[in-house]
Amino acid sequence: MNWIALIIAGIFEIGWPLGLKMSQQATNNKLLWILVAIVSMSISGFLLWYAQRTIPIGTAYAVWTGIGAIGTLMVGIIFFDDSASIIRLLAALLIVLGIIGLKYAN
Repeated sequence: MNWIALIIAGIFEIGWPLGLKMSQQATNNKLLWILVAIVSMSISGFLLWYAQRTIPIGTAYAVWTGIGAIGTLMVGIIFFDDSASIIRLLAALLIVLGIIGLKYAN
């Protein structure tokens, strides 16, 4: 259950940079997108706290930030025309491999 909470926390970790990015682009919905960012941060932080009851802090934090980083990278590539260069994708793959390694090293 704690691993599921951690994965969901990582997914919500994607919400706050997305909310901040959208608040820069929206003309009338700035406050709404900032609220999305704040709510995402809050849910993400709470679920990280919950997951750390049984998952070591270093593992939980690395997985949480890794999911957030990879998810945000993919959102940027898909929706904001960020670069999808081979080097960026290989670096992202290394993060994913690190997350998998930490999961199975417990």
